[in-house]
Amino acid sequence: MNDKKILLKVENAGISINGKPLVRGVSLEIKKGQIVTLIGPNGSGKSTTAKIALGIYKNIDGRVQKFTKKVGYVPQKISIDWTLPIRVIDFMNLTENLTEDQIDISLNLTGVNHLKNKSLSNLSGGEFQRVLIARAISKEPELLVLDEPVQGVDFKGEIALYELIKKISEKLDCGILLISHDLHVVMSATDFVVCLNGHVCCSGTPQVVVQNDKYRELFGDRASNILSLYEHKHDHTHSQDGTIDNK
Repeated sequence: MNDKKILLKVENAGISINGKPLVRGVSLEIKKGQIVTLIGPNGSGKSTTAKIALGIYKNIDGRVQKFTKKVGYVPQKISIDWTLPIRVIDFMNLTENLTEDQIDISLNLTGVNHLKNKSLSNLSGGEFQRVLIARAISKEPELLVLDEPVQGVDFKGEIALYELIKKISEKLDCGILLISHDLHVVMSATDFVVCLNGHVCCSGTPQVVVQNDKYRELFGDRASNILSLYEHKHDHTHSQDGTIDNK
């Protein structure tokens, strides 16, 4: 992991709107093949941090360095007129000129190629999220930013989507910045966690973060449940740099 290419470096970054700080003092680094997850309660600055990382916000504090131009992005909210007869294949080509191979490969990887000619309005929540992810990976990005990619999906679907995200990371060897509030599942599917509440409360490997007092204060009983679940399911330990030591 240590000799992997650095794709994104955020140093002490933040932004204020009309004098009110939305988030401040955020530092993180993403390498190829690594999943970094931002967690925190609603309004904690997760989506804002993602937009800072993507360069959407210009007048920021601190510094953001991107070492790749090949970036895919799934935003938290997307506006679609569901009355329009848009098929999945039309949606894939809406803002990009993709080849048929690019469409097929990305839809196959996300498990929804059989829906290529189906209307978007007839998709389930999980199917639509898979199409959004397929669209984001269609040009094989080195860096993939996923903002709440399991919203509108039931718990079983969430687990399947997190497994898919892990598979994409391994298949494309891309770095992923993942934003989530679904702590139970995401903590075992990530390499590094940054816990936000307007600023960085704590950060580190999942095992380090779930034992941090600031994390427990923020998430209460849920944090304790995750800690016991995490310790029970893992037969290895993570060092601070993300490497794995098998017991």
